[in-house]
Amino acid sequence: MKIAVLYHSGYGHTAKLAQFVAQGAEAVDGAKAELFALGDEALDWDALAAADAIIFGSPTYNGSISARFKAMMEESTRNAWIPKRWVNKIAAGFTNSGAMHGDKLNSLTTMALFAAQQGMIWVGLDVFPGKTDEELNRIGGWLGAMAQSDDAPADVTPIQSDLDTAAYLGTRVAQITAQFLRGQQ
Repeated sequence: MKIAVLYHSGYGHTAKLAQFVAQGAEAVDGAKAELFALGDEALDWDALAAADAIIFGSPTYNGSISARFKAMMEESTRNAWIPKRWVNKIAAGFTNSGAMHGDKLNSLTTMALFAAQQGMIWVGLDVFPGKTDEELNRIGGWLGAMAQSDDAPADVTPIQSDLDTAAYLGTRVAQITAQFLRGQQ
């Protein structure tokens, strides 16, 4: 079972979340996660088409996804959408911003709509909002994993519960993907 984690990270915080998402996915027997960082290199559209699930990640800048993530969405028209290469893949998303709220829901909504346009099947969180900073889903997102990073390097922020929530999302996606693949057989 192949799980792709496709993300953009401007300052390293979203990349850190992506690593935890991948670790969470690989905690499920038979799951292999691969990170796809959006940057200067060309994206491997064939590897993404071969994945059983794609988990999207973007920082939230000015209330929305990053410009680089948006560019990937536009590039997907000829590389994934028109040839229908992502239809019936499991999808999910995660985001990070400097502010506690930071309009992260708008970023996740954008990702979910993008997945729907691709014909993908969206998986959200099934965790009640945490009441403390030590609990999963402390920000209270249902559509995907949300994290908050202080104006500090990625080696100190986001906090552990946000990283654990990202890992939980990866595990959940891998479990749902395994169920889906068993059902197809």
